[in-house]
Amino acid sequence: MIPEQKFGAVIKKIRESKSISQKKLAQLSKLDRTFISQIENGKRNPTLLTILKISNALDVDPAFLFKQYTDFKV
Repeated sequence: MIPEQKFGAVIKKIRESKSISQKKLAQLSKLDRTFISQIENGKRNPTLLTILKISNALDVDPAFLFKQYTDFKV
């Protein structure tokens, strides 16, 4: 699994654990839903600003996303 896929899987896992749809995450983060989908599927490499927007929308610290990334098991 490439890093983009792994990071996208982390975002998807957290989003789903909070029962948030991609559409709702897109609204909360002020990003396009298709962009969220592409990130979750490892097709886009998010910038730091995008990671901050997503972490704020998910109500988690950005460091938490990276911690989950390092702990993520396929």
